Amino acid sequence: MHNHSEEKFLQEKQSRLQEFLFTLKVMREFIKGFRTLHFVGPCVTVFGSARFGEEHPYYKLGMEAGSALSKLGFAVMTGGGPGIMEAANRGAKEAGGLSLGCNIVLPKEQTANPYLDKVVEFNHFFVRKVLMFKYSFAFVVLPGGVGTTDEMFEALTLIQTKKVSDFPVILMGKEFWKPLLDLLDTFDREKTASRTEFDSLLVTDSIAEMTEFVRVKAIKRFKLAKELQMKRSKWFFEKE
Repeated sequence: MHNHSEEKFLQEKQSRLQEFLFTLKVMREFIKGFRTLHFVGPCVTVFGSARFGEEHPYYKLGMEAGSALSKLGFAVMTGGGPGIMEAANRGAKEAGGLSLGCNIVLPKEQTANPYLDKVVEFNHFFVRKVLMFKYSFAFVVLPGGVGTTDEMFEALTLIQTKKVSDFPVILMGKEFWKPLLDLLDTFDREKTASRTEFDSLLVTDSIAEMTEFVRVKAIKRFKLAKELQMKRSKWFFEKE
């Protein structure tokens, strides 16, 4: 069921009591997310469009990405919906890894996919986004629309402003993301941002290159090898 509280909050002034009650609802969502995700171990979040069917090449790429990340030992987190999100969760699950979903409640399009070991549902995009950042050590961004681009630029903003450091972001699909790279070149030329600020950004079509980038920029950078090995050995809070 669609929750109208965020829509109402953003569109009109409310009483102080209503704003306080809204804050409590947001706090409740954060706590629910913390309780669900606290023990899942290191994650990589995969973003992408909800609108690609399983016959699409990008869906197949999403499955390959989910599988490869799972074999590195990461739990694979997505927005929990259909399309590329489903593909990444499916690839992780079929590879024997942990598959997670942070699903947003929408009036249409976004229903939880059937390949999730754990799912937490949110009414508020900003809560979901914070939790995805909190528990992820890398982002893999496949082709998508406004929502996917928003999440990708959120990551780049945090990197540019040094709220996070050396956080790897991998864009899968060179041809699709070419306009973005042109935009980054424009930023660099106009001195509104420097390409050197995004050294942790990789654009590739190769699963092997993505995997190596995550290994170097996440596993080695954040010293995760031992923790991920424990996960693979089912010592680290693995499900039966």
